[in-house]
Amino acid sequence: MQKLHLVMGGKVSDPQGLEFTNLENMDLVGIYGTYAEAEEAWRGKAQKTVDDAEMKYVIVHLHRLLQPELD
Repeated sequence: MQKLHLVMGGKVSDPQGLEFTNLENMDLVGIYGTYAEAEEAWRGKAQKTVDDAEMKYVIVHLHRLLQPELD
C-alpha cells in the first residue's frame, strides 16, 4: 500500500500549536511516497526557517486520512 505524506508550512499564532494564521500564504512543499522523503523535504524547509519562531513546517500522513481503518 502506498503511504502518501504532505509537507506544508506557514506562520502559526503559537509556536507550540498548529493554528496557521494565513492560509492563503501556506507553503505547500509537496506530496511524497515515503516518510523518509517527506522528512527530508520537511527538514530542509524547517532548517531554512529555524530563526523564525512563527514559521512551522509539518508532515501530514495523508494515508491515515484516506484509509483510517488501516492504521
